[in-house]
Amino acid sequence: MKTNSLFLIILFLSIACSESHKNGNSIVTQTDRQAEWADAEIGVLIHFDMPVFKPDYNFREFGSHPDPIIFNPTDLNTDQWLATAKNLGAKYAILVAKHCSGFCLWPTKSYDYSIKNSPWKNGKGDIVHDFVQSCKKYDIKPGIYASTSANGYCYVDNPGIVKENSPITQQEYNKIVETQLTELWSNYGDLFEVWFDGGVLSVGKGGPDILSLLNRLQPNTIAFQGPFGFPHLIRWVGNEEGTAPYPCWATCDSTTLIDGGVVFTDLHGDPYAPFWCPGESDFPLRWNTSFQGGWFWHEGEDSMTYSVNELMHKYETSVGRNTNMLLGIVINDKGLVPATDVERIIEYGKEINKQYASPYKQTSGKGFKLTINFDNPTSIDRVVIQEDIKKGERVLDYTLKGKINGKWINLTNGTNIGHKRIERFSPHLLDAIRLEISRAKDTPYISNFAVFETIM
Repeated sequence: MKTNSLFLIILFLSIACSESHKNGNSIVTQTDRQAEWADAEIGVLIHFDMPVFKPDYNFREFGSHPDPIIFNPTDLNTDQWLATAKNLGAKYAILVAKHCSGFCLWPTKSYDYSIKNSPWKNGKGDIVHDFVQSCKKYDIKPGIYASTSANGYCYVDNPGIVKENSPITQQEYNKIVETQLTELWSNYGDLFEVWFDGGVLSVGKGGPDILSLLNRLQPNTIAFQGPFGFPHLIRWVGNEEGTAPYPCWATCDSTTLIDGGVVFTDLHGDPYAPFWCPGESDFPLRWNTSFQGGWFWHEGEDSMTYSVNELMHKYETSVGRNTNMLLGIVINDKGLVPATDVERIIEYGKEINKQYASPYKQTSGKGFKLTINFDNPTSIDRVVIQEDIKKGERVLDYTLKGKINGKWINLTNGTNIGHKRIERFSPHLLDAIRLEISRAKDTPYISNFAVFETIM
């Protein structure tokens, strides 16, 4: 009863706060952890589960879960995984510790369906531990994905409801969830991000009290689609293609409801909304049309990766649209990132650096107009603009102008800038470039206005 009352109070306040913001120009700001997360910009999401060893497995065919004896990645090397992420330029990595099968990559005490009953390391291994240690070795912040909304072993499907003929009750499943999350959030140190794919079933609808658990065990983590009321939330952008909608404001009315469900109607966000809940654009390295949407390895598909040009477009429409980029990496049945995937990721990281690590010129400043003059006419085809979002998202409309032979022409225009906006346009030989902000909630603070020469 106390929990439900608290949720009602939060809901009332959020509605009132929302109306207040929409009637004025109040500016919402992020938490310190959300700021650190936005600065990271690039992460990886590593999938490894039973479909790698039994491709025809369907977790919704309850009772058909594969025997743990088939899980035996003889050459598994988490250092190789994280070295690959480092070559991309990733600042954080998220391991799928338990996906929809229910099989756990750590020796959980919650039930027997885990690596403790597999032949790998004679049941004595712990992939989550190895992953976290490799993250430390490569200076990458660790995160964990543990789906609470689906579990084939327990006959559970979205949004975390035990189905008919399950060997356990909803209350027993809730206890399993609490045990597993307690293990993952207690035994491996501070986590940079935790993933709740599809949200969480609320207490009011019969689910476990995940909000209290998260606040107690990992109060400083970032929570993707986490429980309503948690301070460091981030949201999905509505697709698995690395393309955030534009504009994509960091503020929104809330994408996680009080009942734990997730709403996808507010994909653009709202510049006047009361919650700082920025987007994360997840997409796999492999084609969305490949096995399991590109998230899991499948024999014969090692050539099915996006080209570097395609991946660069995804970078520009994720990081360049005020969201973080989360690249999905597969692990094969030997326990390694396939060689072709490693090679493509290295190429991708190099291309990001080639195109965006060294601006031709850059500046910063306060106010509605910033100008960069060139010593000689220079071919320019893209810019990076960043607000100082410690002061909130202030810019509402802007125009980019270029100076050619003494005359200013319009290059492009936009609305949301936020943490980072990448604008591409046709190459122009310019003498100067100018950012003109025509509408803002308050005085704009531009932390970076960088221009880049056209790559021939």
